[in-house]
Amino acid sequence: MTIGRRRALEGAVATFALFTVLAGQFWRNLVGWWGFGVIAALVVLGAVWLWTSRRPSLTWRRVPKSTIAFLLIAALSIIWSNYPATSALALAITLATTLTGVSLALSLGWHGFLRALSGALKWVLALSLLFELWVAVFVREPLLPNFVDYGDGTLPMAFYWSRALLFHGGPIEGIVASRNLLAMASLLAIILFACLLASGGMRRAQGIGWLVTAGVVFVLTRSATVILVSVVVLAALGFALWARRVGPEGRRRVYLTATAVLAASVALLAISWNAILAVFGKGEDLTGRLDIWASVVELAGQRPVLGWGWIGYWAPWVEPYDGLAVRKGVEYLQAHNAWLDVWMQLGIVGLVAFASVVAGALWRSWFLAVDRPMDERGRLTPYSAAALIPLLALVALIGQSLAESRLLIESGWLLLIAIAWGTKQRQWSPEPLPSMPTARRPRRFARPEARP
Repeated sequence: MTIGRRRALEGAVATFALFTVLAGQFWRNLVGWWGFGVIAALVVLGAVWLWTSRRPSLTWRRVPKSTIAFLLIAALSIIWSNYPATSALALAITLATTLTGVSLALSLGWHGFLRALSGALKWVLALSLLFELWVAVFVREPLLPNFVDYGDGTLPMAFYWSRALLFHGGPIEGIVASRNLLAMASLLAIILFACLLASGGMRRAQGIGWLVTAGVVFVLTRSATVILVSVVVLAALGFALWARRVGPEGRRRVYLTATAVLAASVALLAISWNAILAVFGKGEDLTGRLDIWASVVELAGQRPVLGWGWIGYWAPWVEPYDGLAVRKGVEYLQAHNAWLDVWMQLGIVGLVAFASVVAGALWRSWFLAVDRPMDERGRLTPYSAAALIPLLALVALIGQSLAESRLLIESGWLLLIAIAWGTKQRQWSPEPLPSMPTARRPRRFARPEARP
């Protein structure tokens, strides 16, 4: 096999893996759980093959220790778990996702990882629009997943794969069967395509086309959760660009302002909470989230230090998750808050380790975004808009984690691991974050005059 064909195959394997974690529900709805299991196994085998093919260099000092600590606590929780067999299964799934994320991030390099992620997001967006169009034109009624027998009677709308609302302006669920997840994929696509377009990493016409597509899908989802997350992402972008402009000497003012804005935002939320809920059409219970959070907090309080045992995505066949979060006939299998979920599952010990994973990745992503990169000779080079991607993507994931537990499974966990490990490599290397190879002219978000 020629080098070119091998590289193309590696890119296809990575794109397929990222598509699968972004749209896992697509495979489950299409081919059932057994079919999804086969696909997931192929993804893990592909990640192993990619690692053995590229054989990336890795030393202990470049390993994020917080990730190892969290996985170790999750593994040890089998000992005190209320459901040891299920915890062992959940640990295996988490380890497989971690392995895939590490393999993609380190084998391809950040530049190659972005290319694969870009391809996966394009597939998710395009297939979602085509799927919703097919349902609206030919099915003309809500569509249920395959291989599931729901019996007779009226079903909650949450059970449907698509509600056939494309021609009504949404909300649409796309192939991922969730408007919140589709909106999050759209937001990540907007971040990625906008930064690559600004840095010269995508051809102008192609970049604008996909940026518009992502924006259309984002609007059609009508996801209040992700709209709020996008506001936080814009704020992070503004502070990052400000930090770039003023340089290290002037960043104290940036940090003080960011702290003041955060405090003011919390105060505004507390004062105008009901008004904000009314704007987004939400009830005072946040679509049932307050009741779910109360139940989770109560359980976490019973085992506050070590938790009930790692489970990731709740298994409805074990206690205490059987019937824990039921609303309008729908049983939800997450705490709708990743932080409360970790506290309940792994206690304060696990929560500290999880916070360390997120905080470490966020810290490194921030300085990767705001510090001038250097070339191989240690000379400062111009800022790249592509260096903002880890920070903005991670801020989006953290924002989502306050209303969804996605950060603990599939795409959320894989992207967190990829950012944590990818940024750790650059902590020990002067190599600048490159743009995509199709670039013709580099573009910048900020002038490079200020030197650290």
